[in-house]
Amino acid sequence: MMSGNDEDPGGGAGEFMSVWDAIRSRRNVRAFADRPVDPAHLDLILEAARRSPSSQNWQPWDFVLVTGRERLVELAKVWQGAGHVAGSAATIALIAPAADNQYQRAQFDLGQATMSIMLAAAGLGIGSCHSGVGDKQLARELLSLPQDRECSFLISLGYPADRPLTPISKPARKPFDEVVHRERW
Repeated sequence: MMSGNDEDPGGGAGEFMSVWDAIRSRRNVRAFADRPVDPAHLDLILEAARRSPSSQNWQPWDFVLVTGRERLVELAKVWQGAGHVAGSAATIALIAPAADNQYQRAQFDLGQATMSIMLAAAGLGIGSCHSGVGDKQLARELLSLPQDRECSFLISLGYPADRPLTPISKPARKPFDEVVHRERW
């Protein structure tokens, strides 16, 4: 478990890939190997979430780590596209105030935390996939959330069942020059 200090949580170990390699390697993984994720690595991923940027340093989030198989199977029922949660080694539920402000600041902050989680996971060779939450009440019950909080997103984690994460040389993305504009459109 993280101690809360600002020391290097990785202990200086060379177990991470570079940030650029993590960005190029990250892909949605929906099928996971039947292998647990090291609890210390889960703590590093959660620390990345905690350190995410936040509008006016509001930090509206809480994170619920779920590793129990029965709960993961039930949690997968909160959204039609969350089936990957059931087979994950762990899933992080991103929790926010039930009443966000008019600018949706909490959702923006959770988006930043989501990417921090996914990049930290990729840097450790751990696959991830995000999911929305349609049945907020079921999520509230499964996670024992207080009434003023709700589960906004789920991020499943685990080692890919098919192939390890490695940099993707030709991603299925629109060409750079088609989406990047300089100075104006």
